[in-house]
Amino acid sequence: MVVQLERDEILLLFDVDGTLTFPRTVIEPEMEKFLYEKIKPKATIAIVGGSDLEKMFEQINGKRILQEFDFIFPENGLVQIEKGKEVGSANIKQHLGEATLQRFINFVLRYLSELDLPFKRGTFLEFRNGMMNICPVGRQCSREERNLFNEYDNEHHIRQKMIDTLRKEFHDVDLTYSIGGQISFDVFPKGWDKTYCLRHIEKVGNFKEIHFFGDKTEPGGNDYEIFVDKRVIGHKVTTPHDTKAILKEMFAI
Repeated sequence: MVVQLERDEILLLFDVDGTLTFPRTVIEPEMEKFLYEKIKPKATIAIVGGSDLEKMFEQINGKRILQEFDFIFPENGLVQIEKGKEVGSANIKQHLGEATLQRFINFVLRYLSELDLPFKRGTFLEFRNGMMNICPVGRQCSREERNLFNEYDNEHHIRQKMIDTLRKEFHDVDLTYSIGGQISFDVFPKGWDKTYCLRHIEKVGNFKEIHFFGDKTEPGGNDYEIFVDKRVIGHKVTTPHDTKAILKEMFAI
């Protein structure tokens, strides 16, 4: 299918990790050039990720993204950036309250302290504006250690077992758990997944088509909810090369 719409009628919404970049690496120059020079003139472009804005800067060539992307949605869209400026945000602290937050954080830290892994590093819980990111192995692990833990987790399901425990313990709290990337998982209020960014998009745009590109589209993955949302056309990818190939076909490049 070749797109025949005008630029302001079509929105291309990209996940970052595994979609525009390989996991936790910087976008390849060829992919960046293709996106800005070939695709941006033909469509409105946006990114949505579970990470905060600083991590997006790290992966997509710094603050240039503020000028290049029409919309940027860090933290699943809990922070909304339009034409380079923040225009809104939501806060998990206000939503859950301090007592519930501390109850949850204390339980997570106890669980992790008793978890035996081949190795552990630092920063096991990262508190963000709209979510908490929990990393059993620690976010300060090296690239090699990241890959090793991912293999270990694929065999032993460390993250999924922890999520199952948290769901049982906090059944009274409206939380969603979403595995993304190689080493961590996100925790956020129900409805605060990546579909949250669509609330802002629907307010400010009149798009005839919204296309979403993501790699973690299976149930439990952090792209699943938006991938199956009826408001978008979902594209499953496994690498940035898949993303590029689909775009070439869409726009007959």
